Amino acid sequence: MSDQNGGSEEPEREEPIIHDKRKIDPETGKVRQPDGGKQGDDGEHDLSHEELVDVGPADEKEEGDILSDDDLDILSGQTTAEELAAERLADLQRVTAEYANYRKRTEANREIERERAVGDAVKGLIPVLDDLERAEKHGDLGEGSAFSTIAAKLRTAVERLGLVPYGEKGEPFDPQIHEAIFQQPTPGVTADTVAEVVETGYRLGSTTVRVAKVVVAVPA
Repeated sequence: MSDQNGGSEEPEREEPIIHDKRKIDPETGKVRQPDGGKQGDDGEHDLSHEELVDVGPADEKEEGDILSDDDLDILSGQTTAEELAAERLADLQRVTAEYANYRKRTEANREIERERAVGDAVKGLIPVLDDLERAEKHGDLGEGSAFSTIAAKLRTAVERLGLVPYGEKGEPFDPQIHEAIFQQPTPGVTADTVAEVVETGYRLGSTTVRVAKVVVAVPA
């Protein structure tokens, strides 16, 4: 319809209604109570209808304030600080002793493996040393000769590797390190004695690479 002035009348516009459904009040930072929350018979707010609000993980300070079992024992009087310190000291001493024993075992095993490896290498040289010893007994290694120089260098080289010869005439017979190939009754002998070394023995550290073969002089 037109009015008397001939103009049209514009309809009245409604303003939009905005519902703020945020659970945290941006101005106060507090948790908002849900609209239409039910109340109990006594007029108090019914907590069974509360919504859980995630306030985020606890800060580092709160996590660091958690007491350990040892702290609780001290506070409850079950353990004193002196007793706890003594326990920790005993634990430290035990671990230190275990580590020291481990190092000793490791070093001992390493040395055994080294001796075994070197022993396998020098076993091939022992027959050569035997030939040099026989040649020396027959006078084939004259002083100053080329063969004498080579023999001296070879013996020096194996000694640097730790190979040590043993077995001397007149020393007591020991079945642990000597192999008796013949027993010779000898007047005046009161104990088993090495009368002659047939084949020199060799040691490498604590390992016997080859036992000495000897003739044993026994009491007659």
